[in-house]
Amino acid sequence: MAEAGSLLEVRGLTATFGRAAPVVKGVSFDIAAGEAVGFVGESGSGKSVTARAVLRLAPEGSPLVWGGRIVYRGRDLLGLSERELGDVRGRRIAMVFQDPMSSLNPVMSVGAQIDDMLRRHLGLSARAARRRTIELLGLVGIREPGLRVDDHPHQFSGGMRQRVMIAMAVSCEPDLLIADEPTTALDVTVQAQILRLLMRLRRELGMALMLITHDFGVIAGMVERVHVMQEGEIVEAGEIDQVFAAPAHPYTRALLAAVPRLEGAGRGA
Repeated sequence: MAEAGSLLEVRGLTATFGRAAPVVKGVSFDIAAGEAVGFVGESGSGKSVTARAVLRLAPEGSPLVWGGRIVYRGRDLLGLSERELGDVRGRRIAMVFQDPMSSLNPVMSVGAQIDDMLRRHLGLSARAARRRTIELLGLVGIREPGLRVDDHPHQFSGGMRQRVMIAMAVSCEPDLLIADEPTTALDVTVQAQILRLLMRLRRELGMALMLITHDFGVIAGMVERVHVMQEGEIVEAGEIDQVFAAPAHPYTRALLAAVPRLEGAGRGA
């Protein structure tokens, strides 16, 4: 667990769809300022629901009910009104989703969507927001950002769309960036580029990172601590090097065994 004074403290988090059995069952964890923490588990393990719970993001039309406490800088986010939570979403805690095409507005230019974040949360003028948007697109590796700023999402490749989503997420320099399976739909080369980008931005902006993935190989070398989730519970948690070297839970060992390795190569090869 992180020391007292954590950026985010989650205690006894539960999530239930209507009258069904809980999909998240009493999960507790901490994230310190500037820390990178991973959550690993198979599809349906509850890791994405846990991530979305931090910002109370339920699937549209879902009868999802949260329980427990999610405390950000002393404020319980589960107790905030939608208006109060709106001041936290995007400004203090931001999220990158695995499918940018479902998150980006297809009828708005990418620049207009980033501009909107900057003007709404930071109160920038139209001219200042435009200038900052172009800077952000350049920051995440979009070539010729001044020319691409007025393009629409369908004019970008999958990897470039994910870069746009990251630019939008970091536009207000949040304290915590939640990345929910940010490389799932991308080929291996582009995956590596996106992960390097997240590492660089975390370092340059001083953000904490909550990285959600089903693959231990994705978080190798990216996080300090890892939480392994199975059937809505954290079954193992610890320093990443410790968990890689001596996994204590059978499920963790099974996940690690599924990570492709080169013969004779260790972690980081």
